[in-house]
Formats: sequence, C-alpha cells, structure tokens
Amino acid sequence: MEKIRVVLADDNTAILELVKEYFSETPDIELVCAVSDGAQVRDAVLTHAPDVLVTDIIMPRRDGFRILEELQELPQSARPKVIVLTGLSGDDFILRALRLGASYYMVKPFDLRLLASRIREIASSFDQNAIAELPAQVPDAGGGIDEQVTNLFLTIGIPAHIKGYHYLREAVRMVVENRDIINRITKELYPGIARKFDTSASKVERAMRHAIDVAWSRGRLDSVNSMYGYKVLSPDDKPTNGEFIALIADKVGMKKSA
Repeated sequence: MEKIRVVLADDNTAILELVKEYFSETPDIELVCAVSDGAQVRDAVLTHAPDVLVTDIIMPRRDGFRILEELQELPQSARPKVIVLTGLSGDDFILRALRLGASYYMVKPFDLRLLASRIREIASSFDQNAIAELPAQVPDAGGGIDEQVTNLFLTIGIPAHIKGYHYLREAVRMVVENRDIINRITKELYPGIARKFDTSASKVERAMRHAIDVAWSRGRLDSVNSMYGYKVLSPDDKPTNGEFIALIADKVGMKKSA
C-alpha cells in the first residue's frame, strides 16, 4: 500500500523529533519533510508533494495563517490537506484556520495516535476501504473524546467559558459510554451532570439550551459540515438538548469505534 506522505511544520524541535520517531514506525504514514521555519513550508510542499501538511500557528517568519493563505495561491492539485496543530485554543483561531482551508484543528498537548488517525481520515487521495482496514491507532477513550468534542464545540461556536459548554461535553461523554442514557435524559443524564458539578438538573438543562442557542446565533455551522464533508448541522433546524447531544455523541462514537 502506498504511504500517506506528510510534511510537518513546527518550530519546537522536541515535537519534530517526537513525531519523526513515531512515524518512522508507522507503516502507512511517511514523514517526508519536517521544517521549523514558516517561510520554508511552501517550498517543502512544492518539493515533496505531501498528501497532508501538519502545521503550527506560531512559526518564525510565516505564521500558520499566512501559510494557509500561501497554499490557497497554489494550484488545486498541489495543495495538501492541512491539520493545524497548535497551542492556541481560542475559537476565533479555529474558525479562521478552517475558513483558510484547514481540514482539522488540534490543540496541544496532543496524542500521537490521534494525530495519525486524523491524518488517515483526511488523506482523501487514498482508498477509503484500505484506510478502514488499517490497524486502529486511537487514543484512550477519555482523551480522544475530550479533544474531538472540544474541537467540535469551539468550531460550532460554543464558548468554553460558559457552563453549558462543560455540561454538554460531560453529556456527550456519558452518552458515548452508555448510549441508553440518552433515553433517560431527565431522569439520569441531567441529574448525573448536576451531581458532578454541584448544581441542579434544571440549571443543567437551561445552561445547555443557552449554549446551543449561542452556537446557532453565531452561524458557524458550515465549518462543522466542512469538517465532515456533508451536512451535519442546519442553521434552520436547531435541535433540542437531547438531539444535539445524541448527534455529537454519534459523530464522536463513530470515530471512537473506527
């Protein structure tokens, strides 16, 4: 099987060495080039023709956003898929990266197995059936779920500082681990979250509703749809708390079992 070709751009030498070592033992992914200077990324892409570029945002001479802009100037056939891997977790950074063409946004610290999984998912030039048959390399359920949900919520536009964000994230985790609990949302899900956060079930329900309202008012749903390649969320069809939790849990659960 032809390997997925990857270029890595990060000015942290420890991360460069860590990723190099990891992918040297990964049979289906080849790290063809690693650079620590943002001004070198465009040339590295043109020289090595990677399937996927993994880049940080904070880089010498060219930041990640400028790198994404430069890639947009290349012919479509020369543009790799892009994963942004950075320590910047603000939802404005995420939205800007996605608008500039990034396929996925990961926040440091990261799990190498999850990075490999994301690379496989977005390497669209490879046969999907073949990718599905590769050995699973996913992180432990807790970390993987948290990172996936965090990316989704921030992309959708649910701000991390509001209570509903944390309640919804806990709800998704609970439903992924026990699908049946979504059918007992008022009797078990809300009360379980309320006990964990030392509040009431009614406040949990209201805070979740507020978080979903905020997301739908921000109009960022197209970014999520672009991450999956098809329409996942609709601005004209705002879901109930239960429908939203079930939808996100379904997406996370599918990736968990992949």
